[in-house]
Amino acid sequence: MTTTPAWLTVLTTTDSEAKARSLAQGAVEARLVACAQISAPVTSVYRWQHAIESTEEWQVLFRTTAERYDELEAHLLAAHDYETPEIIAIPVVRGSARYLDWVAAETAPVAPL
Repeated sequence: MTTTPAWLTVLTTTDSEAKARSLAQGAVEARLVACAQISAPVTSVYRWQHAIESTEEWQVLFRTTAERYDELEAHLLAAHDYETPEIIAIPVVRGSARYLDWVAAETAPVAPL
């Protein structure tokens, strides 16, 4: 039997601290994630359009639920300025119950007033 993880860490990268902060702020404000952590700088080495590139980037880790993933991905695709942004979801298989409950509470859709 396969089960879908309830919680995810979703990551992306961008080419400036300001853009990383904007992606993080927007996702938290939209309640798509409970929190976002920015790590920087990291060096990414990759092949793009038949050339090997090396770029300094800022990595953003988002804590969310599987239920909110599709909305988070759509949000990141709309907000990101990369043609093909890295958006990868990593399942959280275990964690502190209090922390995971907090993630679920902070990402629960809010009913309109």
